[in-house]
Amino acid sequence: MKITGYRTLTARHQWNRAVGDINGHIVDAVTDVPILLVDTDAGITGVGMGSHADIARLFPAIDGEDPRSVSALFDRMLAHVFKSGHAGATYGGIATIDAALWDIKAKAAGEPLWRLLGGRDKFIPAYASGLDIALDDDQLAAFYTEFADRGYVAGKLKGGFDPDADLRRLRIIDEVFRGNTSRPGLMLDANESWQVKQAVRYIGTIEEELDLLWVEEPLRRWDAIGHARLSNAVRAAIATGENLTGIDQFRPLFDAGAPDIVQAGAVWGVTHILRLSTVAAARDLPVSVVGYNANPAVACAMTAVPNHLTTEVQGLEFAPGVSVDHEFIDGGIVLGDRPGAGIEVDVDAIAELATTADWSNPAGPHVRPERAGLRLVLDGVER
Repeated sequence: MKITGYRTLTARHQWNRAVGDINGHIVDAVTDVPILLVDTDAGITGVGMGSHADIARLFPAIDGEDPRSVSALFDRMLAHVFKSGHAGATYGGIATIDAALWDIKAKAAGEPLWRLLGGRDKFIPAYASGLDIALDDDQLAAFYTEFADRGYVAGKLKGGFDPDADLRRLRIIDEVFRGNTSRPGLMLDANESWQVKQAVRYIGTIEEELDLLWVEEPLRRWDAIGHARLSNAVRAAIATGENLTGIDQFRPLFDAGAPDIVQAGAVWGVTHILRLSTVAAARDLPVSVVGYNANPAVACAMTAVPNHLTTEVQGLEFAPGVSVDHEFIDGGIVLGDRPGAGIEVDVDAIAELATTADWSNPAGPHVRPERAGLRLVLDGVER
C-alpha cells in the first residue's frame, strides 16, 4: 500500500454559546475544524482532524510511503523539518497527518483504532469543560447539567481573574454534579495568567472553601521551576503541558519535578500522546488529554495506556458533516466499533457551509492580552 496524495477541507462548528478563557472569548462562537484526507493506492482514505499547518511542506516526507509505518513516518516528518524545527504550529500539521495514517492502518486491518493500539475497554473516563468564562450563572449550570444527565461527575472552570466569582461558579458546578456523586471533581484553568506568588495566594483563597482536583496552566508553559514551587505550596495537583509540542519540550518540567498531571493537547495527535504517556508512566504520573473535540482519534489511544486519568470533552456534538463513532454516556466516552478512528466526513455537506468567524478573531482566547500576568498584582481591577 502506498500514499498517493492528500486533500484538505474545513468544517465549521457552531458551539451555540460563547467560548473562551481569561485571555478572551468569542460570543456565539463558530470555529474552524481543519480536516485532512490522505489517499492511498488501495482505495483506503485516512481522516485526520486538528490542523492544516505546514501540510504541503510535510507531505513529501510521506509521499509514496506505506501508510501503515505510522511511527516511522512520524519520525520521518520530524526529520523533514529538522532545520526549521517541528515546534509550534508545524507540530499540529504532523499530528493531523499522523492521525490520518493511524486511521488508514486500522481500516486496513479491519479493526477500530482502539483495538489496533492494544486497548481492551471501550470506555474512556472524561470530564466536562465549558470554555465557560463568558457564560452567566444560569448558562453555566445548564451546560454542566447536560453532562450530568449523561453521568459525568467532574467539570473544569475557566477562571483566574476574580477568586470570589470563581468560588461562586465552582459551587454551581459542584451542586450540579452532586446529583451523581458526593465528591464532584472540580478543576480550575487559569490559562497561563499568573505568576508563582499570585498563584499561591489565589489558589489558597479557593482552597479555604473548596477542594480542587487540579489547577491547570497556572503559569507560563515553560516555567518548570515555578510549577514545581507552586505544586509544593498548594494542595491541588498542578496540571500542565497541553501547549507543549513534542515530548522533548517536557524534559525541563520532568527534570524539575513540575507536573503532577501531565497534559497533552488532542490537537498534537496519537503518536505524541502514546509516547508522552510512556515517559510519564516511567515517572508514575497520570496523563490527561485536553481538547478531545479537536482530534477525537486520541481517545482511541487512551484505552491502550496504563496511566490515562481523564479526557476533556468540550461539547457533545461535532461540526456538520463530521460523524464520530463515539458516545458520551456513563460519565465518559464510549468508543465505537467502526474500523479506523471512527471519524467519517461528508465532503459535500462541508463544502456547502459558508465561511464564518474562527479562532483568529482578535477577541478570541488565542490572543494573549498585553497586561496578562500583571492584572492581578493589586486588586484585580484593570486600570
